[in-house]
Amino acid sequence: MPTPPLPDLASFDAVLFDLDGVLTPTAEVHMHAWKTMFDELFRARGITPAYTDEDYFAHLDGKKRYDGVASLLASRGIELLFGDPDDPPSAETVCGIGNRKNVVFSRVLREDGIEAYPGSIALVDRLVAAGTPVAVVSSSKNAEEVLRVAGIRDRFDVVMDGVIAERDGLASKPAPDVFVEAARMLGVEPSASAAVEDALSGVQSAAAGGFGLVVGVDRGAGAERLRDAGADVVVADLGEFSA
Repeated sequence: MPTPPLPDLASFDAVLFDLDGVLTPTAEVHMHAWKTMFDELFRARGITPAYTDEDYFAHLDGKKRYDGVASLLASRGIELLFGDPDDPPSAETVCGIGNRKNVVFSRVLREDGIEAYPGSIALVDRLVAAGTPVAVVSSSKNAEEVLRVAGIRDRFDVVMDGVIAERDGLASKPAPDVFVEAARMLGVEPSASAAVEDALSGVQSAAAGGFGLVVGVDRGAGAERLRDAGADVVVADLGEFSA
């Protein structure tokens, strides 16, 4: 049976993109930073089982930093004081541990730089040329820096990131809050818009927000798991929409 054609994303009132793993391969930098930090933490505390990539997808991917730390620690039966976002990286709190990871992430980003996925930017540019508003919806507080380093910040009308989410008290993905707020910032209805995600929690967030189309990008989470989480369409690369 022939594969049905992909929907025309330019036909939607707006398209909202996750950042890490959808527009840029930042997920690889995040994964490296999380592993480095948790390997050291687990060794120092004698925590078992050891940290694995599956922990990243199950507890960290797509979530706000501190929510991810709390979730992963809870999976090992560990509860720490939440602390404050201003805690130093040395603090033995959820926020301190999250800030510790961010030190590693920022260093790698500065040293190595980052380039956007060619297929993703080809799609974004086609949408911009068609007059379709585009936004970034990221749980990361580093979103603005990543977009600037990648040289693509000017393409997006709205960037809904972890800084705004924390300021406004918006719940982390998989809650729908951040996607719904981004749609409000663009002045569009979720039901008339499309959302693009690679994380299971992000797909769940967009689906819960009632978006007209939820596109899953399979960067490792698994096509079937993305569909089960609520993706209407799953692709391996967004360049498939521009083919």
